[in-house]
Amino acid sequence: MAWNLLLTSDIGLLSLFTILFMIVMAIYIGRYAAKQVDKEAHNPGPGARPGAH
Repeated sequence: MAWNLLLTSDIGLLSLFTILFMIVMAIYIGRYAAKQVDKEAHNPGPGARPGAH
């Protein structure tokens, strides 16, 4: 019943789209943040302390 309502009604499809969109955005932001942290670790900016890791 719940799956039928989720996949066939307008509100169900909007909810499914929202859930999938949030999952994709979380993956994208997580990967972007990890990439920036890795980039900063290998190439510290001008304000970084030399001994700080």
